[in-house]
Amino acid sequence: MEKSDKTARQMFAELRADPRRRPFGFGRKPMLVNVDWQNAYTAVGEFATAYDNDPRAFDYVHELADLARARRLPVMWTYVAYRPDGVDCGVFGCRDNGPDALQNVKRGARRAGLDARLRIDPERDYIVNKLMPSAFHETNLSSLLVYLGCDTVIVTGGSTSGCVRATVVDSLSRGYRTIVPEECVADLHESPHFANLYDMHKKYADVLPVAEVLDYYRARPPAEAFSPDGTGTPCA
Repeated sequence: MEKSDKTARQMFAELRADPRRRPFGFGRKPMLVNVDWQNAYTAVGEFATAYDNDPRAFDYVHELADLARARRLPVMWTYVAYRPDGVDCGVFGCRDNGPDALQNVKRGARRAGLDARLRIDPERDYIVNKLMPSAFHETNLSSLLVYLGCDTVIVTGGSTSGCVRATVVDSLSRGYRTIVPEECVADLHESPHFANLYDMHKKYADVLPVAEVLDYYRARPPAEAFSPDGTGTPCA
């Protein structure tokens, strides 16, 4: 194992600047998957589990979602929440039972709620209660991606080292081109944040400036309208 005095931030910056790294690139049709933009992780000062994002993170994710909807492309929001006894959290929640513990994010509680600052379209967006780190695990995300004909997954949210990374790895493992807008993900501490940006960019995804992802959406023509009788191209 190579030893280094470089920080995770430095390693990520060097990797992204390396012209030898070949990108996965964007595909033909993306789904925007916004992971756990809920109060437990966004309400800094209210909940110990919350963390700061880029100062413009909400603006960026709103712009991404607006551009996707304007092009009839799918948008998903996930949140994590459990039943009153927390049993459905399983082993994932067995190490701690304090007030900030994962299994104590109860359905209907404020910690489980999606941040009120988000601009969500409840009629068009997909809203999914997930139980495990990955947005793919035992949700309908895989079947939606197949039905809607998507080949690219764009992942925002948190935490970078937890649910974002898990979603990214599962996305690649299922054969999807996977994109992470850097300014739209965050973590409790910069070390795991940049270490996981490095790891995802090296192996599983393209971690890009959000400006490049916005430009990709802007350049995309609208998808064909959805036809529920199956005669048209599946679309959001």
